[in-house]
Amino acid sequence: MFTGLIAETGTVVSLEKKVGVTRIHVAAPTLAKQLGTGDSIAVSGVCLTALNITPESFEADLLEETIRRTSLTHLSPGTRVNLELPTPAGTPLGGHVVQGHVDGVGYLLSLTAVTSDADYTDWTLKIAAPAALSPYIVEKGSIAINGISLTVAKVEPAADGAKEVTVALIPHTYAVTNIHTLQPGDPVNLEVDVLAKYAEQRAKKNETESITELSLIAAGF
Repeated sequence: MFTGLIAETGTVVSLEKKVGVTRIHVAAPTLAKQLGTGDSIAVSGVCLTALNITPESFEADLLEETIRRTSLTHLSPGTRVNLELPTPAGTPLGGHVVQGHVDGVGYLLSLTAVTSDADYTDWTLKIAAPAALSPYIVEKGSIAINGISLTVAKVEPAADGAKEVTVALIPHTYAVTNIHTLQPGDPVNLEVDVLAKYAEQRAKKNETESITELSLIAAGF
């Protein structure tokens, strides 16, 4: 489990297509030293398994499910990626519960400075989120964008059932993540709050439940 607090921005060294998988090689001079073979690491919000670790980098395999659901294969050498190690048990949760299981890909609409002082200003980030994720994105709720734990400031309807989602970024988040490298139209990995998904599943179950003679007997009546 992760919490969406980025520890380092790494750099994509290469993407190599192999039989059945795509191998990604990431330079991570800070976090690579903390990895062991088989350890989990979140790469722009995608939980991957570290392989071929050196003191400066690691590799990981992207399976078909990862390729289909995420933006990682849109990356190219030199692209910056957000990196986070799993949260140890007992550690305070600084962000929110992030699984590293991407729900879909959104697209950057705009990234706007609130004031003219680019070094110290807050930023407003707008993304287009797929219609399938709409039920789980609510104002003041949590969302992970490229693995960053963020709070939704506004949700507005867009074309074809999609949503335009606005979040606010403090200067620190803008500076230490890969957000400042993105351009309008770039894809971003989205993970909605897992608690919202479980809540919806429970609500649907309640809607289909009915009282019958057998259910009353099973409940002890």
